[in-house]
Amino acid sequence: MKPVLLSAYTMTSCLGRGLAPTRAAFRATASGLAPCRFGAVDIDTWIGEIAGLDDVTMPRALARFDCRNNRASVLGLAQDGFSAAVAEAASRYGPERAGVFIGTSTAGILQTELAYRRRDPGSGALPPDFDYRGTHNTYSAAEYVRAHLALAGPCAAISTACSSSAKAFASAARMLEAGMIDMAVVGGVDTLCLTTLCGFGSLQLLSRAPCRPYDIERDGISIGEAAAFFLLERAPGEGAIALLGTGESSDAHHMSAPHPEGVGARRAMEGALAAAGLAPEAIDYVNLHGTGTPSNDAAEDIAVYGLFGDAVPVNSTKGMTGHALGAAGAVEAIVSVIAIEERRFPGSAGTRAVDPALHARYEVQGGARDIECVLSNSFGFGGSNCSLVFGRVDGIDR
Repeated sequence: MKPVLLSAYTMTSCLGRGLAPTRAAFRATASGLAPCRFGAVDIDTWIGEIAGLDDVTMPRALARFDCRNNRASVLGLAQDGFSAAVAEAASRYGPERAGVFIGTSTAGILQTELAYRRRDPGSGALPPDFDYRGTHNTYSAAEYVRAHLALAGPCAAISTACSSSAKAFASAARMLEAGMIDMAVVGGVDTLCLTTLCGFGSLQLLSRAPCRPYDIERDGISIGEAAAFFLLERAPGEGAIALLGTGESSDAHHMSAPHPEGVGARRAMEGALAAAGLAPEAIDYVNLHGTGTPSNDAAEDIAVYGLFGDAVPVNSTKGMTGHALGAAGAVEAIVSVIAIEERRFPGSAGTRAVDPALHARYEVQGGARDIECVLSNSFGFGGSNCSLVFGRVDGIDR
């Protein structure tokens, strides 16, 4: 695979709007999680909620897209000069040569949940102002971003549970290499809704405390929400940070549980390394999927330790951001890029005592390290796995 330039990027989450508060939180290992006060949800858990999202106003011309998920995109696209960077690139290539690839899990399903509360009492019909395509429909997440940025190239929403926005990078990289596009907006947007909170609650997968990846007392996830975006282009220059490799696999093991031996997870990591032309020894830090559930952390540990041993530091940042589900891959990509920029890996908020039954080199405290290359994991329900390799183009020992 040819390296793909990451020419602009931004992230908005419970840590704050844009990269500045995100970087500050990573340096301090500070969590944005708080007790759940979302809507009428009565669940004893912690969540990562984007502050002020209900007050965001949609652009008037795009009012039909009004829902919590697309409001997150409005807020996210406004940070770090990202929209201006996209506009400048589109002026060079042409908007029809710009692809949009957005990962999401539940998209705007909250809008349907709210619409059901307003059904006609006689017929049961949904209210006439409910726009399924513009809100609930998974494609809405990508269609809105393309319309907001005035782009006209290929557009796809990818929904493969928690690997969604990681797989968006793989889709964009393939289309760039095939010459079908010259630039791509890639990212993930997922927001809180009743379906995810109550659904994961019914599965007994929600932690009653801020999630504790790899902790001996870990007991579940903390759901978060986020909007993270990247601008991808070809031909990175010397010293640039690039996407170097992507690897995808499918366990086909269980509808929700991972393969207990991490078979698909390891295959995805090996595929990403092979695509990048790198040996495991080239990786300086592994950003784990690290959800904080007993089975997921154990399965990922088997895969990671089997491939890297204890030679490389690994950890999870979901104790800071929560698990952003379909946006998790793009969030972890931001983590990876910041680690390379600042030459230090972040700490693991929430983790107190690493489970001695897990063997990878899990680092609770962040630390300075000469980081040139990072591998990031995103593993979803149904065994949908994706690993990404990021690094400086001229700093990799192949």
